[in-house]
Amino acid sequence: MPTNPVRFGILGFGLHAVRRLMPGFALATGCRVTALSRRTRQKAEESARAYGIPLAFDSAEQMCCSPEVDAVFVTTPNSCHLDDVQLALACGKPVLVEKPMGMNAGECRQMIDSARQKTLLLGVAHVFRFEESTARFRDRLREIVPVIFARAEFSYAGRHHARAWLNDKSVAGGGPIADVGVHAIDALRFILQDEVVAVSAMARSDAESKEVEAAALVSLRFSRGTMATVLVSTRAEYRTPLELVGERGVLFANDALNVERPIRIELRRDGTVVETDDVSNRLAYARQVDAFAAAVRGESAFPVSGEEGLRNQLVLDAAYRSAASGQVETIEV
Repeated sequence: MPTNPVRFGILGFGLHAVRRLMPGFALATGCRVTALSRRTRQKAEESARAYGIPLAFDSAEQMCCSPEVDAVFVTTPNSCHLDDVQLALACGKPVLVEKPMGMNAGECRQMIDSARQKTLLLGVAHVFRFEESTARFRDRLREIVPVIFARAEFSYAGRHHARAWLNDKSVAGGGPIADVGVHAIDALRFILQDEVVAVSAMARSDAESKEVEAAALVSLRFSRGTMATVLVSTRAEYRTPLELVGERGVLFANDALNVERPIRIELRRDGTVVETDDVSNRLAYARQVDAFAAAVRGESAFPVSGEEGLRNQLVLDAAYRSAASGQVETIEV
């Protein structure tokens, strides 16, 4: 670890911090967690003891202003992102905010403007940018270009999920389109190195999901002509297949975006697997926080800026408009 590891405070320490972030920080080499905040002092202290975190707060402002915190990782529910990012920036701290960046593009623009005014770093935690699988897809894209079709799926069993707010539109902003569809959209943008210019979406809800969707199909058209589909659901088993169909072959991986088990990427030509790559994404969360820490130290740029988060949010907003109107929605590049 460098002599000046970046000290993170996690604002809104909850299930995601327990399952993903703390295991990632444990593998990181350039940063550590020195503080956390939760809604009550008791819960904050319990989490701090469980993970050996020195400081526990029930006040977000006190945590953000702590001299023992160099950077703030905002992991609160989606509707809180704008206020929490603004608070951390007001305390003079660079901010890494969980996806989706905001409830809508307007909120994202407010965060970006505040960070610019204060000349502070603002990044978005699109962790799939740090996966070995997405990097390998991107590197091998030249072997099949031009890409005609792309398909990304992300489903998980979301009934009775611990994050009960996921079914509250006023807090979550939407269902799996916002929650995990944004991951698939960002992964496709990253791999294809292209931008979405048109969106069409269909969605359905059920008695449990109520005002948010339980499943959806989002069709995307990219500026260079690739047509893509993103399928998302909180009603199917966990799966994240990814497929790119080009004129000269197909790249495919089953559960390509998962971080828990090895992934085999296949290059297919004429219906036959001609090459395979075996990769692992176990270091993705560590790479994400190490990359942000390096940017805080001024060593390199963080690859997922607030502007990147805004581009993804524009696609989400267009998808929800399309699902409501039945019309194709366009996005300016």
